[in-house]
Amino acid sequence: MAELPLIFPSIEKEKLESHLPPLVTGVKDGISSSTNLPFVTLTFATSLDSALSLGPGIRTVLSGPQSKAMTHYLRSRHDAICVGVGTAIADDPGLNSRIALDGPVLETSSSAATAGIGALLGLAGEAAGEDTKHTFTTHQPRPIIIDPNLRWDFTSKSKVMQLARAGKGLAPYIITAVPQPPESRKRLLEDLGGKFIVLSGHRSQNSDADLGSKRFDWHAILSAVRNEGLRSIMIEGGGEVINSLLSHGNSHLVNSVIVTIAPTWLGQGSVFVSPPRKISPDGKLSAVARLTSTAWIPLGDDVVLCGKIAPQG
Repeated sequence: MAELPLIFPSIEKEKLESHLPPLVTGVKDGISSSTNLPFVTLTFATSLDSALSLGPGIRTVLSGPQSKAMTHYLRSRHDAICVGVGTAIADDPGLNSRIALDGPVLETSSSAATAGIGALLGLAGEAAGEDTKHTFTTHQPRPIIIDPNLRWDFTSKSKVMQLARAGKGLAPYIITAVPQPPESRKRLLEDLGGKFIVLSGHRSQNSDADLGSKRFDWHAILSAVRNEGLRSIMIEGGGEVINSLLSHGNSHLVNSVIVTIAPTWLGQGSVFVSPPRKISPDGKLSAVARLTSTAWIPLGDDVVLCGKIAPQG
């Protein structure tokens, strides 16, 4: 069965607006001219015990249908979507947006008690009936894969490549430290509009930002993204990427945090969101980061926490 476009109700979109990159409406390039970095949204789904998955390399579904639709809406509001190589290998992700281009015909109420079942589940086909024509959003985010050592052995059958070929997504930009990527992979990427971005001499000074045996500075990664004309980026995971970005030396680069919390515990042995703890020169411990300007949005059985990283003293 073909995948249906997803619906995210307008009333829920309004609740998220202050936590999203600005819409480009008369503002030059969509961002402040004083920065050479994109707007960064860190977003992920977690369990009640702050776990992302049941274990390394184990694909674990946490989000319910409503928060899944929200994720695809968030993708449609960003120029790029970023994951680490571990997620690319484990999940074979599509990294596209399946949000519906138009709203559901039966979305006549903002109340969950009276909204159509399709709207509640985020399914265009169920909300508007099979005869109603819904199409996917025309704005697709550019997938960004952080792969310093070129561990991801992608092929033409990788989901992101198939979606790009079908016009339902974009081919990825792969950020690597390998100076001469294999020609066969390079051709495959470039034939679909993707490419390798080679970063050289940009190693993190912070060991907490380890993304592999070769380490990148997050400022260098984000600068490279912005140099490609991408004004905003949604960073989805996995664990190493999230913990690295939340570490003390990097969290100031994050403009917005949107976390889906599922009502479940995954337990010991899981992959957790737990960035390296900050220790002052005198050995005193302190919190790594804290959110401010928070908002809590219930979505089905899940709850979504939005906020901004508080300035650190």
